[in-house]
Amino acid sequence: MKPEISVIQQFEDDKPVVCILGTKTIPDFLELTATEKEYVSRQIEAGEEFVSVNIYNKITFLVTLKESPDHFRRREGLRRTAYNMRKLFKGESFKDLVITSNEAYDGAVEDYAEALLLSLYSFDKYKTSSEGEKQKKDPSRLLLHGPQDDASIKWLIHLTDAVYFSRNLINEPVNHLNATALAEEIRKEGDSSGFSVEILQKGKIESLKMGGLLAVNKGSVDPPVFCILEWKPENRLNRHPIVLVGKGIVYDTGGLNIKTGDFMDGMNGDMAGAAIITGVISTLAKSAVPVHVVGLVPSTDNRPGGNAYTQGDIIKMYNKLTVEIGNTDAEGRLILADAISYASKYKPEIIIDIATLTGSAAMTFGNQAIAVMSNADRKYLKLLEECGNEVYERIAELPLWDEYEELLKSDVADMKNVGGREAGAITAGKFLEKFAEYPLIHLDIAGTEIQKKDNYYKLKRGPATGLRLLAEFINRLPNNIYIRE
Repeated sequence: MKPEISVIQQFEDDKPVVCILGTKTIPDFLELTATEKEYVSRQIEAGEEFVSVNIYNKITFLVTLKESPDHFRRREGLRRTAYNMRKLFKGESFKDLVITSNEAYDGAVEDYAEALLLSLYSFDKYKTSSEGEKQKKDPSRLLLHGPQDDASIKWLIHLTDAVYFSRNLINEPVNHLNATALAEEIRKEGDSSGFSVEILQKGKIESLKMGGLLAVNKGSVDPPVFCILEWKPENRLNRHPIVLVGKGIVYDTGGLNIKTGDFMDGMNGDMAGAAIITGVISTLAKSAVPVHVVGLVPSTDNRPGGNAYTQGDIIKMYNKLTVEIGNTDAEGRLILADAISYASKYKPEIIIDIATLTGSAAMTFGNQAIAVMSNADRKYLKLLEECGNEVYERIAELPLWDEYEELLKSDVADMKNVGGREAGAITAGKFLEKFAEYPLIHLDIAGTEIQKKDNYYKLKRGPATGLRLLAEFINRLPNNIYIRE
């Protein structure tokens, strides 16, 4: 259960408090004694990240900000401190936790609260409790003290709600969340958040001749779906929509090129891209961001069932290009390609796809950066990079040079769906570019999303990396790129 967020103007000194210190000055409103202040000062001088003072039935935590020449790194340092402190608040029966600051930067309270909320997330809906077992006692409310910007607080609430929603979907096992069930969850989120959702069933997908999605689905007993999400406010500032495309593979066995070893572990989260763009659009709709956005989610599982597509098959895609299948485990790009082609009907300003696509991206950047490839105007990449720094979901660019297209050549079709071991992340992006009639930004989150241990508040097994990045990016578009006429 996600803790609630409230703003308080009057300091509540009977509750546990986290105070973020912008300087070494300890504020009087904490009501610490001279001896206690001396103790805290010694700990701060010794370089402690945080100090706790426990007085009878009240506990105070003082957090020091790390020095950095870059403000965005200072913000991330505070977020990481919140993660490091998360265990202090578990099992302590803290119903309320006050978060305040003294001479810290504007937004420090919100940054700490955001990271703490994301650090407290857990997926435990299928755990049963023995009688008398001690229940988890995370704080149920975070009380943000002081003058806070109303818009930023609402954004914090909507954004963290969306991350929780997306993480829940990513963590659902496929026996509870097949493609049809995913579509229904997206529909329910649209109803509650205020954006529209249209779900195309298999018959419609067949009539549209989405050969990539249909080929991947051939080994499954469950039908595919294609979801169209739309947030179209009356006061929108863009003439043409931003189209987001999210990979919706609810489970990836690799198909007939079946995954070996432990590479199938966690593949219920191969639909992270779909969950992420749903969370992004939910955040934008709830926050009434004046940007027209369309989301496209092609969804199926990839299994080696009875009539599964095979290596050597030739399929015709939605845009009529033919593709020779070189590997059935390169299925994500096939369903994304159909969706990217379909995006042309909206005459989009830009197409952004996000997917757990290639092991190559993970091997290149590890869990520290989202691999990005783009043929779009550099102004979008510049803004995306700035947003990536601010939310610390950073991007690292790979080239889309024409020479890489040579690796995708086929003797029997227009192209192959794989280009070999070399430059795997790049050739995947180059493949997708062939289906984009409008500017494309391709985000490969395989490294940042599929991880075995926590990367601070970006928790293991589906942190929904990229959601905060894209939400921030689109939220900033009106002030950075769009000009009212």
